[in-house]
Amino acid sequence: MQTRDQRYARHAYERITALREAKLDHKRYGVLALKLPALIRTAGLAQATAFVEARGKAEGKQLLKDLAETLGFREWNAFGREIRESNVMTYLSLTRRTLAALVWYKRFAQSVLNVSGTEGFDDEREDAGESA
Repeated sequence: MQTRDQRYARHAYERITALREAKLDHKRYGVLALKLPALIRTAGLAQATAFVEARGKAEGKQLLKDLAETLGFREWNAFGREIRESNVMTYLSLTRRTLAALVWYKRFAQSVLNVSGTEGFDDEREDAGESA
């Protein structure tokens, strides 16, 4: 028997290491994993996940899909629907569980993907007129 944190850690590690085979920008995925917890704390789970989804980047959608699966949902749409339609107690529980899972995504983004907390989104640099 494993604790919830052990399950989250195992699943997050599997998802992060699987990125090596995917054709995604690992840095963008990692930066998003690092910044999403703060965004959830400041804007709320529904708004933060809607923001990531609305940006339309493949890495953001992959992180939401991976996160949903870590939390026991079959797909992002089911998780998103639960976030939007749940009562307050379920919403708070989802927020706590999401933040707990993101601890592991954040740690493995740092250790496996070598992403630091000082990096920004590529989009932020593009919006500021900087080139990569």
